[in-house]
Amino acid sequence: MGTITTDDGTEIFYKDWGDGQPVVFSHGWPLNGDAWDNQLRLVAESGYRAVAHDRRGHGRSSQPWNGNHMDTYADDLSQLIETLDLRDAVLVGHSTGGGEVARYIGRHGTGRVAKAVLLGAVPPLMLKTDANPEGLPIDAFDAIRDGVTGDRSQFYWDLAEPFYGFNRPGAKGSDGVRRAFWMWSMQVGLKGAYECIEQFSEQDFTEDLKRIDVPTFIAHGDDDQIVPIVASAQKSAQLVKDATLKVYSGAPHGLVGDYEKEFNADLLNFLRS
Repeated sequence: MGTITTDDGTEIFYKDWGDGQPVVFSHGWPLNGDAWDNQLRLVAESGYRAVAHDRRGHGRSSQPWNGNHMDTYADDLSQLIETLDLRDAVLVGHSTGGGEVARYIGRHGTGRVAKAVLLGAVPPLMLKTDANPEGLPIDAFDAIRDGVTGDRSQFYWDLAEPFYGFNRPGAKGSDGVRRAFWMWSMQVGLKGAYECIEQFSEQDFTEDLKRIDVPTFIAHGDDDQIVPIVASAQKSAQLVKDATLKVYSGAPHGLVGDYEKEFNADLLNFLRS
């Protein structure tokens, strides 16, 4: 574990486990790199170098007033990759982290990248527009803003239910998973959390996706209540040149239970392919 300091003085926390081909994980909002711990351990024990960072404003990274923008998130990721001199890397992004991976490639190319994984990822665009009628209305994101600026502790606690699909009939919930989600969420700074909402909802990643020229595994649950598949994975798979789309039947947004086990097996298979 360590930190790097970006050009604007922001400290980015990261963990670095194992040896071998690097696999770099970008987390979703409003979490941090710990959300990837199961996958970090899995790939490190399988002969890879597992790296995960906390996005600026989140977790153990600095909480700067400025720079809470997708371009800056991507540039922070670039500085981490370059500082650690990672090459032939596999970039794995969940949710907002998938946008970060796409924007990184859009801005910095694939010179250091061998493959990419987009899991429950926000690209190409979450917001409903005339050109993107499958997206979610702005009211949905305004409600998230209200939750974060109001009683954010209760909001994050409640958000865990649809995030992991615990609100579905017959679903087996986990108090432990819910508490972990709440704990990670409460570590994000208020300004960073608030400003990131616009970044994951209103950023258009279409041109970034078109610039991805490495094998890409796009994975998404068809019962994702946070990032609906019709506005994300189904469109992304058509925009990325060398993409493989896998739809997990009945799976929620967050990795949990049998869904996590299946994704873990698919991730290893993709790394080895």
